[in-house]
Amino acid sequence: AMLSLGERTSQELKRGSLEQVFVKGINGYILMMGAGQEAVLTALARKDAKLGLVFLDMKRTADEISKII
Repeated sequence: AMLSLGERTSQELKRGSLEQVFVKGINGYILMMGAGQEAVLTALARKDAKLGLVFLDMKRTADEISKII
């Protein structure tokens, strides 16, 4: 549902195709990105996490998952 909302919002606001969904909560973050056509990689991160590094690791992992699927 979150990815669908993100995709629709991205298209409606003419921001191109969706790459990531980022949710910030009081206790940390929920990060999502596609991993191939049929999978979504989701990560939970602490509020003090270095998000650039988390996204970099997620991108690498999503690329590997998409090769396997």
